[in-house]
Amino acid sequence: MPFSPTHSALLVLSILCLLGTLCGCTELTRHKVITTIFDGVPSMPPADQYCADYANEVLAKDRDERSGKGKQVVAAAVASTHPPYAEKRCDDCHDKTTESGFVVKSKNELCFVCHTNFIKGTFVHGPVAVGDCLACHDPHTASLPHLLKVAAADICATCHREQRQAASLHLQASTHGLVCVNCHSPHFGNVRFFLK
Repeated sequence: MPFSPTHSALLVLSILCLLGTLCGCTELTRHKVITTIFDGVPSMPPADQYCADYANEVLAKDRDERSGKGKQVVAAAVASTHPPYAEKRCDDCHDKTTESGFVVKSKNELCFVCHTNFIKGTFVHGPVAVGDCLACHDPHTASLPHLLKVAAADICATCHREQRQAASLHLQASTHGLVCVNCHSPHFGNVRFFLK
């Protein structure tokens, strides 16, 4: 029995919806959709294996960058400098015409004067959402990359002291040499828990 135009349109619409769903979802969601529709789809690796593979990939990339095979990384001993400060463009942030004369905008609005359209995710980290950039970054110079006040491996723990939901996963990741920012975006993201 041939398809009627209605059946053909529904079939095409269903295929387009399926493709749209698969293209716009996370890897886990795509896998759930595919396994619901098709038989014989390989299962996802266990979380331990997935994390171990990711750790090996990140560490190999880091090893390549340090050995010169990848792009060069800024050494931790090298100070980072905020470009307006380095270029002596103090007036970009500071207002010398007022008696108190400190900044042209309030502390939680100041960074967004230059860093416009910075937030590009549906999930926004609390300090970023309220403009508290100085919780993690120095405004002028720092002895760490990215103007960080504390090393990337330790900075999250300066605020996050609560018990983690996935404590065993985090412990395992740390034994592989991963730090929070290897898996989580520190500013924003489109995946819950700021996962990359």
